[in-house]
Amino acid sequence: MSLQTSTIGGNTKLKRFVRPTGAALGLLLACAGPVFAQSPSPHPSIDHTDEVWLMTCAALVFLMTPGLGLFYAGMVRAKNAMSVLMQSFVACGVITLQWVLWGYSLAFGPDHHGLIGDFSWICLNHVSVKDACVGYPSGVSNQVFMVYQMMFAIITPALISGAVVERMKFGAYLTFLLLWATLVYDPLAHWVWGTGGWLRTMGINDFAGGTVVETASGIGALVMAMFIGQRYRSGAGEDMRPHNLPLALLGGAILWFGWLGFNSGSAGGLGTPDYGGGAVGAFVATQIAMAAAAVSWMIADWLSYGKPTALGFISGAVAGGVAITPACGFVDPKGALIVGIGGGLICFFGIKLKNMFKADDSLDVMGVHGCGGIWGTIATGLFGAMAVGMTRAHQIQIQLIAVVATIAFVAVGTAVVAMITNLLFHGMRVPIEDENDGLDTTEHGETAYAPAEGALLTLQGTGS
Repeated sequence: MSLQTSTIGGNTKLKRFVRPTGAALGLLLACAGPVFAQSPSPHPSIDHTDEVWLMTCAALVFLMTPGLGLFYAGMVRAKNAMSVLMQSFVACGVITLQWVLWGYSLAFGPDHHGLIGDFSWICLNHVSVKDACVGYPSGVSNQVFMVYQMMFAIITPALISGAVVERMKFGAYLTFLLLWATLVYDPLAHWVWGTGGWLRTMGINDFAGGTVVETASGIGALVMAMFIGQRYRSGAGEDMRPHNLPLALLGGAILWFGWLGFNSGSAGGLGTPDYGGGAVGAFVATQIAMAAAAVSWMIADWLSYGKPTALGFISGAVAGGVAITPACGFVDPKGALIVGIGGGLICFFGIKLKNMFKADDSLDVMGVHGCGGIWGTIATGLFGAMAVGMTRAHQIQIQLIAVVATIAFVAVGTAVVAMITNLLFHGMRVPIEDENDGLDTTEHGETAYAPAEGALLTLQGTGS
């Protein structure tokens, strides 16, 4: 979402418009936090055109998570396809409930020292469908804004699953989702997008989640891959290549489609701001960057390995979406082209990071989302329209601070979540025999594909 360094907030509103005695009472209630539920201040009007636009974009962003499941499932071995699909699909349910119960309140609720919201809006208390947001997109209701942001909260931890596919217990994964969303995603979202968040107050330009979604998921994935260890190979000759490239391409296409809403919806409406391109500019920039990154990755593949690959092309498109995410509302088409080409090439070489860390980041989440998010956040300062009162050098400095803070916070937070989860489940990893058989049957009792005829006869002969 596009949130500038606005100073509009519930307490400022009270001070400006309420009598002194009312202002004092209002400040007391605000400080009480969860003891006295604080309602977002009403806004006089809601633009229903903006609401329709944001709800449509929310639906597009929701579709990205099932698309992510298809993208990931096509890139693993056949015996794990359903388990990987389940990891993405279950996030749609679990994180929706977490977001409604407490996540949204922590991320966007009344600010506490620029670090976190509180529980004032627990269970969407006072998050009304009738009142427009204050401090956030002012033309849409609180509930529309909440559900749009929910889709970002869903896909971010689901992205991390790509680093631990084929070897993580499903119960441990569910626990990880809840803990990581609460302890890592929600505070970081407040820092960058929440009214009063310290990075937002500093002046970060992060239109749709270069830090909150992309860099965070990449760093989280790298930490989890290092913590859980490499995948087990049943033999030296076992084929670890993607089992279904058309499935991965379909998932990638859905991600490309959804990304247009992911980025352009973050304008909060269809109007054009004083600087940057707003929803239309973000839509155009996203398409340009994803196309440029897809082509640049394909060419890099061609030059490096002698053949252009379909997986390289669609991976490049994803890398371009990642890179343009923080910048899409601030760059013109030329800037989008540069960001996209840079994203494709940087992420192509960034996947080699897992070898440096000796981590089996199975589906290259760090290489694509981590490296792409870092590049895009910095590129926003390099090529984006500057906020009022900011120089380019100052904006780049702010972007760099945001990148370093995100990396440090997410690395430590993910390590803590991993240790807690590991302790609760006496190890997050499935037994070697289950990993060898595949998680589809051992964890879920189902398979993505019907057994071959000979295998079916064998099963019948054993009474299975």
